Amino acid sequence: MSAKASQLRISQVGEITQIEFIESKILDESNIQRISEELCAAVDVQATPKVMLRFGNVEHLSSAALGALITVNNRVKGKDGVLCLSEIDSQIREVFTITKLDKIFPIYDTSDEALDSFS
Repeated sequence: MSAKASQLRISQVGEITQIEFIESKILDESNIQRISEELCAAVDVQATPKVMLRFGNVEHLSSAALGALITVNNRVKGKDGVLCLSEIDSQIREVFTITKLDKIFPIYDTSDEALDSFS
């Protein structure tokens, strides 16, 4: 990984990896690449990943970032894992609905609801 600061805050809640985006705008291609690499690295260390992505800080998300999320989701599914999203801003959530990504990703209003979904 590069010497640049992490774009993610990663913590464990039991067997669930909770990943929070630090940046409010995920638009820049190089940032998206770095985020994607960090997400994949977090998934790769787990045999059967259980991952919750928290979007509480995110105000803007590019289409390239959506593509990175799909890639990470495919990686999680390939290991029989589960990936869910939480705390998505209403405008960003609308993009998930329009693009039908809300059918691919389980989306929860709060991180507590997302954590409960793993039970």
